[in-house]
Amino acid sequence: MAEQAGQPTPYPELNPDPTTNADSTGSAGNTMAETAKNNAQSTMNSIQNSQTVQNLRDGPAAEKARQEAAQTKSEFGNLASSRQTPSSQTATGQNLTHYHSFFYNLLSWENPRATAISYAAIVTFIFATRYVPLIKYGLKLTWMVLGVMAAAEIAGKTVMDQGFSSKLRPRKYYTIPRETLESMMEDATELMNFFVIEFQRILFAENVYVTVAAFLISLLTYFLIKVTPAWGLTLLFTTVIYFAPLVYISNKEIIDKHMNNAGQIINQQTQQVRDLASQHTSKAMEASNSVIKQYGARAQEALGSAKQMAVEKGAVKQETADKVPGGKSEGAVKGESFPEAPKTEPAGPDTHAAEHASPEAVPAQ
Repeated sequence: MAEQAGQPTPYPELNPDPTTNADSTGSAGNTMAETAKNNAQSTMNSIQNSQTVQNLRDGPAAEKARQEAAQTKSEFGNLASSRQTPSSQTATGQNLTHYHSFFYNLLSWENPRATAISYAAIVTFIFATRYVPLIKYGLKLTWMVLGVMAAAEIAGKTVMDQGFSSKLRPRKYYTIPRETLESMMEDATELMNFFVIEFQRILFAENVYVTVAAFLISLLTYFLIKVTPAWGLTLLFTTVIYFAPLVYISNKEIIDKHMNNAGQIINQQTQQVRDLASQHTSKAMEASNSVIKQYGARAQEALGSAKQMAVEKGAVKQETADKVPGGKSEGAVKGESFPEAPKTEPAGPDTHAAEHASPEAVPAQ
């Protein structure tokens, strides 16, 4: 029995000592946890050091992806730094906004990755608003979050006398700094002024070609809006705004050549119309002057005849008639300078005598 007492127990799990059982159980648990941790770590190391992962991480595809990511980040940085007030001014001498240079840089495809990503984002948003009920999902997410937070707070106070949501509460609520708010307002003002200035430049034909293009687009929109939904028009105009500059940049020489030819033809036709208008205007002025001179001469002749008749009848003296304008412009007005007065009846000796006779000599009727 003594030997048996000195020998170790062949079945330690049947040892009635609870302390020994607890220690052995704890050490076994720790050993199992460490073993599992070591196994997981070794598995991760083996996966990371495997040839497949190394090929994917250091291969040409991964290198290309890293280069594209770096280039995209650089282009977005260039696009953000392009927001500077341009040196050019409007026709009224006003400065432009920094959004003029920003949108010019964006739509001119100087940073193609940034421009393509912005176009894809706008198109995705258009389709999302068309086919995904964003407002419905937003309201659903709101009531779910608020319900979870309220339930966690109530359950925490009921069970532990302290809410779970209150533990997540920050020490100080977030507020928008004054500098950030002023910067946002200034940026929003610049953006609004960009659209206001461009609308006025188009309206008052600062660039007549742009005004004509805006007229055609508005006319086309007037008819398309009757048969095309709003999201379709938005998608169409977004595509035109983004890709029309790209088409022009890709075919700049050909387009400029045709535009110069069209401008020359328009200038020739305009000059021809001006020449014709000038000719017709000169002819009309000559005809008007001729008519005016003719009627002026007739008026002078009629006035001279009237003065001559008045002098001959003795109603006006010759000195008084000379003071009245009309007839000859120089010298005294003489009788032979005026034509004879028209007579309604044939001139005869009796009639002529009756005209020059005194009123007493005319027999009573």
